[in-house]
Amino acid sequence: MKMKKIGLVTLAIGAALTLAACGNSTAKNQVDTIKKNKTLTVALSADYPPFEFQTIQNGKNVVVGSDVDLAKAIGKELGVKVKISNMDFSNVLTAVSTGKADLAISGITYTKDRAKSYNFSKIYYHSPNSIIIKKSNLNKYTSFDDFANKEVAAQKGSLQEKIVLNDMKKSTDISLATIGDEVNEVKTGKVEGAVVEKLIAKSYVDANPDLALANIDIPTLKNDFGMSVALPKNSDQLTKVVNKVITQMLADGTMEKNVQKNYELAKSVK
Repeated sequence: MKMKKIGLVTLAIGAALTLAACGNSTAKNQVDTIKKNKTLTVALSADYPPFEFQTIQNGKNVVVGSDVDLAKAIGKELGVKVKISNMDFSNVLTAVSTGKADLAISGITYTKDRAKSYNFSKIYYHSPNSIIIKKSNLNKYTSFDDFANKEVAAQKGSLQEKIVLNDMKKSTDISLATIGDEVNEVKTGKVEGAVVEKLIAKSYVDANPDLALANIDIPTLKNDFGMSVALPKNSDQLTKVVNKVITQMLADGTMEKNVQKNYELAKSVK
């Protein structure tokens, strides 16, 4: 009986090691798989102008933005075409972990909890946060305390939602799927404000004259490390490729040029 138990334990350990090895092999060989399929599938939430948003080109609704430009640069480095998979932000990381996407580029910020399940690239952009309000309320809202007992929107699963929950505790968090939903709620008066990354917030304000950014300095979160690309855990080979592209685009100024180019384009987004 004792020998049988030892044998079973040995088999179990062996099976576990085999599965672990297969998992690591799959992650490490992801670049080969992408090249074999000739397609890089990128998950994003197209409501983050100028990083990713929808516009009409040649009569067709297409997803554009500086994150899309980054995705295309990674695709070019790999020698494959890029397939953009647009979804709610709350599903973007899940798409990567379930294999529905090869990576996610959607204004994603590294956190220790996320790093337990995903690889993260080096930071490709930093952006502070702002609160979108009605322009007519600029003098009404000048501090977090002014939002006491008021409803404030933030995107579900985002770090902006943590700002509402942790720094605006006297306010009520309204968790919404998209930033477009947040902006519409502010415009219709259903919420008093929406916490959004500053450059994205400016894009919406530029496109909506009735909105403004509140004159409030929002403290940087301790775990706010900037925007990174999220990849499957242990996909070190693919992460290396992504970091190479990001390094090049930061060094030659392409990243900032793409952000500004799409910022101007995003001004027409309503």
